[in-house]
Amino acid sequence: MGLLEVLAAVGLILPAVLGIAPVLVPLAAVGVMLLMVGAMITHLRRREAKVIVANLAYLALAGFVAWGRFGPESFTG
Repeated sequence: MGLLEVLAAVGLILPAVLGIAPVLVPLAAVGVMLLMVGAMITHLRRREAKVIVANLAYLALAGFVAWGRFGPESFTG
């Protein structure tokens, strides 16, 4: 799981910084969103409700990146 999170962070940062395949950034953000939904389900099953707040924050941030990159004018300019 930690490896997935590191790869997601690399996928969010490197394509935008290097300018190579910037379409990977929103795809990585969607991957982070799916990872956070899975983390919330796991925390709910383990009755760790306090940790879900952090997962919601990460989910919101990844959603913001995905929405900004997949938005109507994201690939036009």
